[in-house]
Amino acid sequence: METLAILVAAGRGERLGAARPKAFLELGGRALLRWAAQAFERAATVEGFVAVVPAEEAETARELLSDLSKLRAVVAGGARRQDSVRAGLAQVPPGFDGVVLVHDAARAFVEPALIDAVAAAARESGAALPVLALVDTVKRVRDGFVTETLDRSELFGAQTPQGFRFALLERACREADAQGLLLTDECMAVERTGSPVRAVPGSARNRKITTPADLQWAEALLREERLSA
Repeated sequence: METLAILVAAGRGERLGAARPKAFLELGGRALLRWAAQAFERAATVEGFVAVVPAEEAETARELLSDLSKLRAVVAGGARRQDSVRAGLAQVPPGFDGVVLVHDAARAFVEPALIDAVAAAARESGAALPVLALVDTVKRVRDGFVTETLDRSELFGAQTPQGFRFALLERACREADAQGLLLTDECMAVERTGSPVRAVPGSARNRKITTPADLQWAEALLREERLSA
């Protein structure tokens, strides 16, 4: 059973206040997309990956990734995350019955070991994702007032890559579209089918770069790692 990956890099990055899509911002001399793609290039379980990017950045993405042997295609994304994922799924070859990993390119520091762990769990269970335990007390708030304190021992933050047997993900996404659902991640679609989703330990290093504070964190991490090298 093979493993293919979809790198979702079609976001506009409004919260970063950047002049171009955030996956193409440089960090330590490399675009975020390049950082993420190199991790999938090194992951032992991944046979190939597709990059889904804004249409106007497609040629730039091809140039950024042209030397990576596992690159299969660069395609234009859509208006919504699920549209971009469907564009990536359309590149899966006919008859494929392996695992598909979907990863946010803004999680630039994903590690090959985590990629392989998610792929293995998805191969065994059908679907899997990395999660991190929450450290803050979590409140439910309505109309400006706290209505409930939630048990954080059962609450986790979701990361990517999220992995699925291809047929399961394709069916779940098709059904979600038919129901008019807005998906924030792919596990949301699979959960609605009643299929189990395995949780594997995530990584604090696998942080999504979304705001200026996240970018500052990433730059500090790079400086620290270079000093300790």
